[in-house]
Amino acid sequence: MVHITEEMVRRRAEHNDCEIFSLEEVSLHQQDIERIEHLDRWCRDLKILYLQNNLVSRMENLSRLKKLEYLNLALNNIEVIENLEGCESLQKLDLTVNFIGCLSSAESLRHNIHLRELFLVGNPCTEFQGYRQFLVSSLPQLKSLDGTEISRSERIRSSQGLKEVKRRVLEQEKEFLRRRAEEKEEVQRKAAGEEKGNKERREGSDGCLDTNTSQEVEENTKQLATEEEQQEQEEQEEKEFWNTPCSFTPESRLETHRHLEKKRRAKEKGTEKQPKASRTLITADGRVMNVNEPKLDFSLTEDEQNNTVVLDLSVYRHMDTSLVDVDVQTTYVRVSVKGKIFQVVLPAEVKPDSSTAQRSQTSGHLVLTMPRAEGEIKVSKVVPRPAGVRPSRCRSSSHDRKRSPSSPEWLDVDPSRRTALDLGSIVSDHRAGPGPVEASGGAPPEAAAHCCFSEGFVDDPEVPPLM
Repeated sequence: MVHITEEMVRRRAEHNDCEIFSLEEVSLHQQDIERIEHLDRWCRDLKILYLQNNLVSRMENLSRLKKLEYLNLALNNIEVIENLEGCESLQKLDLTVNFIGCLSSAESLRHNIHLRELFLVGNPCTEFQGYRQFLVSSLPQLKSLDGTEISRSERIRSSQGLKEVKRRVLEQEKEFLRRRAEEKEEVQRKAAGEEKGNKERREGSDGCLDTNTSQEVEENTKQLATEEEQQEQEEQEEKEFWNTPCSFTPESRLETHRHLEKKRRAKEKGTEKQPKASRTLITADGRVMNVNEPKLDFSLTEDEQNNTVVLDLSVYRHMDTSLVDVDVQTTYVRVSVKGKIFQVVLPAEVKPDSSTAQRSQTSGHLVLTMPRAEGEIKVSKVVPRPAGVRPSRCRSSSHDRKRSPSSPEWLDVDPSRRTALDLGSIVSDHRAGPGPVEASGGAPPEAAAHCCFSEGFVDDPEVPPLM
């Protein structure tokens, strides 16, 4: 059973900034609602209320809606017109295709003095002899009935012989209510029989469990209840349900709705979508993949004259730019279009900081201009170094280049393009040979120190050095 909730009303009040206290119009059609509730407390200012194509069986909780002008309750299970005396401003009432057989209940609308249009097409009461004459004479404020305007001459004719018309209408109404009571009793007997059968089947299954072992029951179930047999049984039950004749009553309409709802839930349960696996953008070994989830046309060109790489992506023309996110890396570009990833590997290394992104105002295309990087990182195949040993600055030998392709590779920067200062050449290493001072012919440090001593200086090793 679906109830009218505050969240439901707020979702249908987007045109009023989701505020319901000042709401004047709300549409709650096709929600499988079975009861009208809360609206007379939450939305006192309602002028238009759409409740068509639901399962409402009674007109209730509407008397506080003093400003209500239009009420649509078509395609519901209503049997009696009632509880609308408090709707002082009601001008139009639509009760098309319901189950109203108590035509005399329409006289309660006499208190709605502003009522101008009434629709009762598709109700059992429309088949009564004298139906239109009875309503025209009973509701003098009406201007139109079932979409047909009420003329002045028709109103005069309907007032003639009104007693006889009312007597015939009441007789037909009494006969309809008698048949309706029999239909309700038949539905109750049918429901009681089904409940009794289900109870016997449950007791029988319990008895089988007492006499047989669980293993035997499982073997019998596997033999009898195969998937094909279950499918055939379901098809037979479905065919029997739709081919069995039944009267058009609120109970049959409710039963049909519940049958369809049960079938829909079973279908959804059987076809539950598995969570979609995330697409691989970069593999475990660091290889960048080409991905085009939004399925957009694109062109990737190299501008040799300007030394740039240009990507032209055919983004949707009328899509807002805020739905596009661009990420430029050294070797690839990733663009997110409405949450879908477009990724392409670039033919050359580029400068992400100097790249630009522009959107065409006419075609909507996204154009990325990416300058090429000056020094490219090259892959040099070297022998993997052992743990704890610092890498050497020299290039790999020919023996190293003949190593197995499965060993890891180390990146080596081209020394000819290196501009950083070599910190290893600042301090001389006597073990490696003469330093830069000795190589230039200068005196050693000891000689340089003695050359500045005064005459008569005695170097006594027992004297501590000056601090």
